[in-house]
Amino acid sequence: MLKVVSLLCGFIYLSNQAVANNINYKLYVDADFSNTPQSSQAISQGIKTALVDANLRQNISFEVEHKDHKGVARLSHLNMLEYNKTPSVLAVFTGLHSVPVLKAKHLINQSKILTLDPWAAAGPITRPETSDNWIFRLSIDDTNAGTFISDSSTNEGFKKPHLLLERTLWGRSNQKTMTAALSKYNIKPQTSWFNLNLTLPQATRILKKIKSNGHDSIFLVANTPEGVTIAKAMANLPPTQRLPIRSHWGITGGNFTNQVPHSQRKKLDLTFIQTKFSMYQPQHKQRVKSLMTRIQQANPEIKNISDIPSQTGFIHAYDLTKLFLQAVNQCYITGDRKNDKQCIHSALENLTAPVHGLIKTYRQPFSVYTTDSPQAHEALRIEDYAMGYFAEDGLIRLID
Repeated sequence: MLKVVSLLCGFIYLSNQAVANNINYKLYVDADFSNTPQSSQAISQGIKTALVDANLRQNISFEVEHKDHKGVARLSHLNMLEYNKTPSVLAVFTGLHSVPVLKAKHLINQSKILTLDPWAAAGPITRPETSDNWIFRLSIDDTNAGTFISDSSTNEGFKKPHLLLERTLWGRSNQKTMTAALSKYNIKPQTSWFNLNLTLPQATRILKKIKSNGHDSIFLVANTPEGVTIAKAMANLPPTQRLPIRSHWGITGGNFTNQVPHSQRKKLDLTFIQTKFSMYQPQHKQRVKSLMTRIQQANPEIKNISDIPSQTGFIHAYDLTKLFLQAVNQCYITGDRKNDKQCIHSALENLTAPVHGLIKTYRQPFSVYTTDSPQAHEALRIEDYAMGYFAEDGLIRLID
């Protein structure tokens, strides 16, 4: 008779049970590979590098497949429906944009789609109104981002910031959190909104109006296309009309520094929120050198670290994949997706071993979600944030 030795996630482990062989799963990257390809490629590269690092106790292989939603929520929704119909796909990694994830959130949780978020920052993403939560995030959380940007900026001495936000769910989420964060300083900010595909004349008019109303700084929530337009408009203004910009990190998701060269950036006082790891920090030099071997093994197209322009996506996807793989190791994977994803979901909420990532060592970063524990599916906290800037060479440096 076979001897039962342990139970985990409803699976019975048997002492003479052979490890399942040749289990192959796909991982979707549901992201914008058309308009912000740098961020999406960086996420994919981080996942692949972590898979090279994997020390799985079972014979499981993962294939990364790109699903380009082009920044359109409807296309992302179709990708999620495709997941439901494709049992060979175990999990979905999301991309830079929050709106597609927000729009798909109900479908994700209703259909139990194992979803891993390494970038999209809107607060409600990981906070459904029921306890059935299938989205795990390792990224900045906008419920904290507004507080961090506000605290950092007021510490610099800014007393009358103006919120300049894209007219989307992400922008509205940030208006709420930034306004609440500034209230503790007795600051009631005004807000200006801009639409996607903002033009240079439109941006110039907005900036001139903000300056004329006596504001001393701008809190910006924008992705790269509109961020580039706003930065160019600011650089074109006379020095006396320019204002410091304290930005969300959406501007780092594309080729911002190619479109706004140093000759223009040096005219700006521009910093933006990041998380506390940079591949260019001197203290990480040896660590990054060692990591580079695995990066190139997984991604032969990368010759130098600078070939990863949106390193935030790489760093977060790498760390999040490491957490995912630890959860996989805590499960007995059978190839039955329904059971496997349920086990991994439970394991993510109950990781039993520390996971050494780039940003930090993670010790039980996730927990069982309830509406009374809104941080349960957030791997990072406000103490993991920093402010950064584009250096002369176009690379991101952190402010100590």
